[in-house]
Amino acid sequence: MDLGECTKIHDLALRADYEIASKERDLFFELDAVDHLESFIADCDRRTELAKKRLAETQEEISAEVAAKAEKVHELNEEIGKLLAKAEQLGAEGNVDEAQKVLQEVEKVRTRKKDAEEEYRNSMPASSFQQQKLRVCEVCSAYLGLHDNDRRLADHFGGKLHLGFIQIREKLDQLKKTMVDKQEKRNQERLKRREEREKEERMKKRSRSRDRRRRRSRSTSRDKRRSRSRSRERRRRHRSRSRSRSRGHRHSHERSSKHKSSRDRERSSRDRSRERDRRDGMNGRSDSRRAEDRDMGDL
Repeated sequence: MDLGECTKIHDLALRADYEIASKERDLFFELDAVDHLESFIADCDRRTELAKKRLAETQEEISAEVAAKAEKVHELNEEIGKLLAKAEQLGAEGNVDEAQKVLQEVEKVRTRKKDAEEEYRNSMPASSFQQQKLRVCEVCSAYLGLHDNDRRLADHFGGKLHLGFIQIREKLDQLKKTMVDKQEKRNQERLKRREEREKEERMKKRSRSRDRRRRRSRSTSRDKRRSRSRSRERRRRHRSRSRSRSRGHRHSHERSSKHKSSRDRERSSRDRSRERDRRDGMNGRSDSRRAEDRDMGDL
């Protein structure tokens, strides 16, 4: 395909730098590469479908049985062409022994192709068999003939166009797989970060709930301490009141008892003074009587 000169820069040093940098972080150049390669594949598939329609319109219609036999001959031709191209590549690389083994496989496939062609020839008229039956290559959209010789098949399957489209399709599948793997990795990382955030949120909620419980317990304990202090204060006040009352009763009782005792002492002292006076009076009277008696005796 004559695509002209590539407008991009082809530098091995830049490629090495990109491969090193892509290991550290995603640069997403694979997306551009996928779009670029998909454009080639879409164009090739479009040409393949157009060629198939053209062949269906120009070639004679054959039965399904004859078409299956012709398809078998085409498949064997394709296998021979691939083996010959592989043998030439191995010979160019210097692997002569491997190339000889591949050529032996080619001879076996040729024998199978000869038998398939015989079956195909016997299933249709000779005039129709002589006509060239074409087929479209599914890889590069080129035409392949049913009666192509080995050299033509080898040139096609070992050519740059066919091998280039094989490389493009393989690279496209590889890039798609890489993108899927990276997407899965990003999804896993995103899921992991989400789980970590949810775990942090749960930890924060637990810590907040613990803080609430602690504040509640502190407020409850503070209220309990306040209630206990209030109850102690009430008991202290009650005891102080009861002590003051008992002290007041005791003082009043002592005052009353003191007053009573003072009155009793005064009363007893008055009684003693009266008794003393009475005794003194009696003694005076007796003395006066004795004196009178003495005077009377003297008389």
